[in-house]
Amino acid sequence: MSRNVLAVERWTTERTEPTGAVLRWFSVQPAPGGDMGGGRVTIRALVEEVAAALAPSAPGEARREAPRERREARREARDIIAALVDVPRLWSVTHADDAADHVLIARAHAAVERRRRGMPFEYAVGRAAFRHLTLEVDERVLIPRPETEPLVDLVLAATDGGRGLAIDIGTGSGAIALALASEGRFERVVGTDVSSDALLVAAANARRVDGSVARRVEFRQGAYLAPVQGLRARAIVSNPPYISYAEASSLPASVREWEPAVALLSGAGGLAATRAIVDGSAAILEPGGVLALEADSGRAAEAAAIVAADPRYAGVAVHTDLTGRDRFIMATRSTRS
Repeated sequence: MSRNVLAVERWTTERTEPTGAVLRWFSVQPAPGGDMGGGRVTIRALVEEVAAALAPSAPGEARREAPRERREARREARDIIAALVDVPRLWSVTHADDAADHVLIARAHAAVERRRRGMPFEYAVGRAAFRHLTLEVDERVLIPRPETEPLVDLVLAATDGGRGLAIDIGTGSGAIALALASEGRFERVVGTDVSSDALLVAAANARRVDGSVARRVEFRQGAYLAPVQGLRARAIVSNPPYISYAEASSLPASVREWEPAVALLSGAGGLAATRAIVDGSAAILEPGGVLALEADSGRAAEAAAIVAADPRYAGVAVHTDLTGRDRFIMATRSTRS
């Protein structure tokens, strides 16, 4: 059995519903090993079956006249299979005639059932990509987003590749902490989070990375910087909650109804968490140390002004994300105060 199939089987044992409950809409019931009685299920057949289940319900004629919807459903079906096997997204095309293991079939159908309930894709498949990492995610943590990835580049560039201690405030899935540890030369990375459930996810993700990386990463529970008092850090980084409570109702349903509010929402017009981190970080950063924050694109200037108003920081700058929106605030700990 391949490494991927073993990984799939292990995930299934821990995370999915019983097989009988998730195969009820599949046209043929698989036996162990992928044997379908009269034959086998190929990856191509599995993709088509998943796509059919994802496509919007419509009378036959209307369905035939909706090629775009069919293409989108087939694309998502390929993405689901690729995520579950942890392979490139076009793997199902190049391996279309391979047999689908019965465990993969069960997991694919479980993912589709979740997607049909409106669950975000990453939660439905239990995985999200962040830079070079594949992370386990579920409703206990915020879904890592590509827009956050440049924050890691900014920290690595500002610290000359990393050294000393880096602290990730509100680590969630551990995405930023693990990226800094695996790509940088930090001797130690500490991730903090107020949620014990989130830290369980982060710890599971640390076990997925190389052992030499995982040994340099530690997770601590507590609000903001409370768990790291007494430490001295070269870099403090955070993607804090920055959506105001007044804006919560306008968030997309896929965010509002599924992702943890504690990781999304903040008081004081969305800036309370940012203020707390800016205020507390100065006592922990070493002189010349780096503060790196993500902010709402509409409030990046306000977030930068909060940092600039504190005389303990210097060199405050705003940087854009992958879409060109103002997103990141960078500053250094002043050596004079």
